[in-house]
Amino acid sequence: MFSRLHKWNTLRNQILVVFLAVMAIVLLIVSILTYNQVSTILKNNANRQIHQTAVEANGRLESLYKQISTASKLVMTNGNIQRVLTDAYEGQEVGFSERQQLEGIVNIIQANSEGIFSFELYTSNLKRLLPLDDKSLMTRIDEKWIHRANQANGRLVWIGDDPSNSDNILALRRVNLMGRDYANGGYLLISIYRSYLQFPNHDESNQYSILIDKDVKPILSNYDKSLVPILKNEDPTILLDNQEYMVTKQTSNETEWTLIILTPIKALTEGISVLRTGIILSGIIGFIIFFTSSLFLSTYITKPIIKLTETMQQASAGSLYMNPSVTTINEINELNSTYNQLVKETNHLINMVYQKEITRSRSELKALQAQINPHFLFNTLDALRWSLEDKDEEDLAEFVVAMSELFRYTITKQTDDDWVTIKEEIHHIENYMEIIKMRFGDHLKWNLTLPTEYEKVKIPKLLIQPLVENAVLHGAGNKLNPCTISVSIQPTTDTQCLQILVEDDGPGITQEKLESIKQALQSGGINSKKGNGMAISNVHKRLELYYQDRLRRGLTIVSEGNMGTKVSFVIPVNGEEEQC
Repeated sequence: MFSRLHKWNTLRNQILVVFLAVMAIVLLIVSILTYNQVSTILKNNANRQIHQTAVEANGRLESLYKQISTASKLVMTNGNIQRVLTDAYEGQEVGFSERQQLEGIVNIIQANSEGIFSFELYTSNLKRLLPLDDKSLMTRIDEKWIHRANQANGRLVWIGDDPSNSDNILALRRVNLMGRDYANGGYLLISIYRSYLQFPNHDESNQYSILIDKDVKPILSNYDKSLVPILKNEDPTILLDNQEYMVTKQTSNETEWTLIILTPIKALTEGISVLRTGIILSGIIGFIIFFTSSLFLSTYITKPIIKLTETMQQASAGSLYMNPSVTTINEINELNSTYNQLVKETNHLINMVYQKEITRSRSELKALQAQINPHFLFNTLDALRWSLEDKDEEDLAEFVVAMSELFRYTITKQTDDDWVTIKEEIHHIENYMEIIKMRFGDHLKWNLTLPTEYEKVKIPKLLIQPLVENAVLHGAGNKLNPCTISVSIQPTTDTQCLQILVEDDGPGITQEKLESIKQALQSGGINSKKGNGMAISNVHKRLELYYQDRLRRGLTIVSEGNMGTKVSFVIPVNGEEEQC
């Protein structure tokens, strides 16, 4: 299978695939943007139309509401009704003839008002005056509506369904006595035809309309199923009977009613299917045209150079080989000859540079190794000079033994392997510290942290000791108080690496001098007088030569005045094994 795929992996096919992919991406992006934009426009336009319909419907309901409110005001403010309710308010008995007279007045107002089924008039103590019986208002409505009418102080309070007639809707108003400082003179109960507030017929589009009052109680609805999911829904869309509807809400400031209109989404996006089909057909036609053009163009471009490409594939794999001559046009023949000559010269130069680099690296390592030996010997003899002044013969004998081990480690095996274990390097540092403490005494202390698993890790010889020696000379040597030097071998986040850290709490390095040291290291080393900085420069160069591109982190120096100095580097655990 892979061989078949490789057969088709040609330059011509790659150009063709890229052209077609670009075309497909462009067509896809344009189609998606066009489709989404037009869909959004259609939906927004439909949404605005529905919203406008809701506003108009709400305005119509407000108008009907105002008509009912006006008719009820005519009853409430009628002089005879005000007089009779005032008499009842003052405790006088209302005669039957007076009630008949009121009935005539109310009937006239009712006959001239649309949508009103009846008016019922009650005194402030809830006794009915109209119709002509002695029922109480409490038998018609719940007590809470009376409290709400009192709170409304004469405004219309919408109750809802009429318990005695399901075809009607009830509303209640408190009648205020204008001649008694608008005291509570009674109540007017209005019964309204439900059909008076009926919605237009939306059966053709399956659109539903629901009218609820401020207590979220349905007043009107042409949706014959449970309204609970709709009333609880707060999203702009809702799923009913496996069909998605857009929800449009409009609340009236006048009536505090909320009109909810549910419109099927598919009714809003009927034109999108035509748009989708047009986009798909246009994309297919465009893709076919572009495929034909791209095939012709890619063949025209790649045919003259396919043969030469095959001869250069081995070079692209990493090996420079001579290529046989090809029989083709002059330009390709010349290109092939130039390539063969380039391969021949490049292979020759690579071999020369490789051999030269190996020789240079070995010579530089030997020079650095030879450089550290006399530098170390000078510092050790300097410590011996200080020790001879105040040490007895037994101490000097131990000093000589330690120094002999020190020199044996340093100057022997010059022709052998330059790699030693960390344990051997640490032992060498311990001998050095024993000798150097002959000079500094209790003024110098040191700590060592070496995990057991790193004891046999191999590193270049004299890689850590010069840094310790540098810390002794510039840390303890320049500090009046006792100085502590710490050497720690630490793991890193990469299990294949370790960090070596040499730290002292000496006087530290000023920022100006520290920057000078770092710049000197980057430019090729520190060449200061009297050997100052030789240890750092030597270790820095040897790290780069021994580990080269495998060095995880080179020599890092962190220091501040009176805060001590930290020198560290990170190397691979199997550094010697990867040597070429």
